[in-house]
Amino acid sequence: MTEFDHRPRHLDTKLRARAREVIPGGMYGHQNAGRLPAALPQFMAEGDGCRVRDVDGNDYIDFMCSYGPIILGHRHTVVDAAALDQQLRADCQNGPGEVMVELAERLVDVVDHADWAIFSKNGTDATTTCVTVARATTERRKVLVAEGAYHGAAPWCTPIINGVVPDDRAHLLHYQFNDLDSADKAASVAGDDLAAIVVSPFRHDARHEQELVDPNFARGLRSICDGAGAALILDDVRCGFRMAYGGSWEPIGVAPDLSAWSKAIANGYPLAAVLGNERFRAGAEKIYVTGSFWFSAAAMAAGLATVDTLGSESALAKIERAGARLRDGLAAQARGHGVEIRQTGPPQMPLLTFAGDDEKFTLASEWTDVAARRGAYFHPWHNWFLSAAHTDADIDEALLATDEAFAAVRKALDHR
Repeated sequence: MTEFDHRPRHLDTKLRARAREVIPGGMYGHQNAGRLPAALPQFMAEGDGCRVRDVDGNDYIDFMCSYGPIILGHRHTVVDAAALDQQLRADCQNGPGEVMVELAERLVDVVDHADWAIFSKNGTDATTTCVTVARATTERRKVLVAEGAYHGAAPWCTPIINGVVPDDRAHLLHYQFNDLDSADKAASVAGDDLAAIVVSPFRHDARHEQELVDPNFARGLRSICDGAGAALILDDVRCGFRMAYGGSWEPIGVAPDLSAWSKAIANGYPLAAVLGNERFRAGAEKIYVTGSFWFSAAAMAAGLATVDTLGSESALAKIERAGARLRDGLAAQARGHGVEIRQTGPPQMPLLTFAGDDEKFTLASEWTDVAARRGAYFHPWHNWFLSAAHTDADIDEALLATDEAFAAVRKALDHR
């Protein structure tokens, strides 16, 4: 691929201008491309497998997968057919469809710690419901969260506190990820008022290198909760089904009481779930959570098809293989160009950072920009996502783009 292949972004530019007139700031949230390198588009047109196309016709091998939801590939025929079949019969009705019970049964069967399920639409819905269930069950207030961790965009957890009042976070206490002593101290401060500890499967904070969980830390959190009678809440919104089929901490043998799921649960269809064990069923029955679209059947049909396909097609092994091939290729290229990098996180959800980069991620942004102009869509400071649609050939093609990106970074370093 050459830079000539990257078409000028005429339509994208016009759409951004129109958006600024009718959308605050032109765009909002994590998909605001105004914060990203210039080559990354704001508006997308279509996707297929591991490929996406922007509104100006530029094609990219996709390593963000819609920031996580696409786990089997864009336009997956089995999932889309299941959703369409349900949509044609009925979607949003006066009551849920039969598929709601079927999906809950399947998730309870697949996820060892789960005895029941509640469905919603977004990760924030799921994490907030987990906290609400924990408080309803324990009749306590204090919740421990890791410093800097992202658990959604509700007032209690949003990373941007504009419009948030102190009362919204009055009962949050903080610990450091993988630092059990800090968690012990925070739990001691909470005392008899500890309702829950919320934790991510691994540290995947934006703008930070990722950190896999220490199994002893995970076991320590489980012990704290057991001793205090509090809920251990695993925020599996981002990692769910990419780390392990039965929950991200299943391989290390640590079972949460409650877990929050979304993103990949329905391969891009809007769906989230809270899964819980028997102890927290009564608390879940006492709370009131709902939404006009929380019971829509089409997304649940997509979710059922996604869960079944993940199991039947060994999708997780494919994703891990693709991620490992990408990681090995990037490491070899960095060595070849004399550029020092770090690759953190699991191969399925990697992040690449550059030694000596500044707080604006200037080197990472240059690398991402060049890669995008040559047809590979990455992100400079948010973890990437691999899907089961990424083949060896796709990875090898993307590595042609990243090789040129490393050459650009080398040139930038030489001119410092």
